[in-house]
Amino acid sequence: MRETPTWRIPVGILGLFAALIAYSIVIARYAPGIIGTWPTLLQTLIYLVLGIIWLLPLKRFLIWMETGKWSAPQESDAK
Repeated sequence: MRETPTWRIPVGILGLFAALIAYSIVIARYAPGIIGTWPTLLQTLIYLVLGIIWLLPLKRFLIWMETGKWSAPQESDAK
């Protein structure tokens, strides 16, 4: 367990915040022009997927913020 604060946590939070803002601006700017004429149900599905897709890299990013490595520690490392 970590005893002292690291620079990765505030940098990671700011980086995550910046990335989410950039992602949402790109989606808000370009998605309506591309899918705006599609059926409403299909648009809903696409926006749902786009709203969830940013979660895919989140686990590794949070692991990096805590450990400094991009993958989870092995069982033998955790003991």
